[in-house]
Amino acid sequence: MKVRIGVSLGIDGDTDPGALAEAVTAMEELRFDSLWLAERLTTSTPDPIAGLGFAAALTRRLKLGTGVMVLPGRNPAIVAKQLATLDRLSNGRLLPAFGLGAPDPAEHQAFGVERGDRAKIFNEVLPLLRRFWAGETVDHDGAFHRYEGAVVRPLPVQDPLEIWLGGIAPSELRRCGRLGDGWLPSFCTPEDVRDGIVTIQTHAAEAERAVDPEHFGALIPYTDGPIPDVVAAAVAHRRPGVEPERMIASGLGGLRTMISEHIEAGASKFVVIPLAEPDDWDEHLAEAAAALLPLQT
Repeated sequence: MKVRIGVSLGIDGDTDPGALAEAVTAMEELRFDSLWLAERLTTSTPDPIAGLGFAAALTRRLKLGTGVMVLPGRNPAIVAKQLATLDRLSNGRLLPAFGLGAPDPAEHQAFGVERGDRAKIFNEVLPLLRRFWAGETVDHDGAFHRYEGAVVRPLPVQDPLEIWLGGIAPSELRRCGRLGDGWLPSFCTPEDVRDGIVTIQTHAAEAERAVDPEHFGALIPYTDGPIPDVVAAAVAHRRPGVEPERMIASGLGGLRTMISEHIEAGASKFVVIPLAEPDDWDEHLAEAAAALLPLQT
């Protein structure tokens, strides 16, 4: 099993071009597997498509993940065009990961989608992306999107361009099994990952498909000290009854231990997320590489 570790800039990442360039270059030189950019319209983190395009121009090996990109509220043909272009310009390094959007009314309003419609839109859009990326001429008369003879070019370098999904709710695990190529949940315990893998593969088998055993992982947040009260409160609301320390690592040593526990549970792809942006990305990434990258195989 190939263990790979990437880094996310988090939801408050900086758009300063110098700082972003230094962080991206350091990730490449230190041989982290991937860079991930979250999508939040209401925070300062870079837009994932623009930010990953910037990173693609500075790197040659680093994979580029959308962690995660919101589908409800977007035209699927345009999304297919944008991501296929990014995959070609990066020479096949794109890792598209999609979600329903942050549980924040301001974010929902920005995308113009009713909360109750998000899952239905998502389930309609994802198969359309696959059809566009396969080069099909698409005829589709759905509840939210209609196409008659629609074509998208260019096609991505990767064939197929594999899609990663997150979430640990029963509906999200079912969706991943039926529609996804990989699973990257957040705020989860090793036990969640172990059980989730079994559930996803069960749903995949019911849909007469399978998810690659090496395409299971986790996004793991970490702190340099105690978990901030505001974060602990948010986690308690999201995962009542689960100790935050089981989902958020303390320090790089704790992060290494938590990744090891997830590996034992069957995961192999990881995205680590500092909850507070480091003062010096170069220094922090060098320390993180020394602690974590020996786990890569």
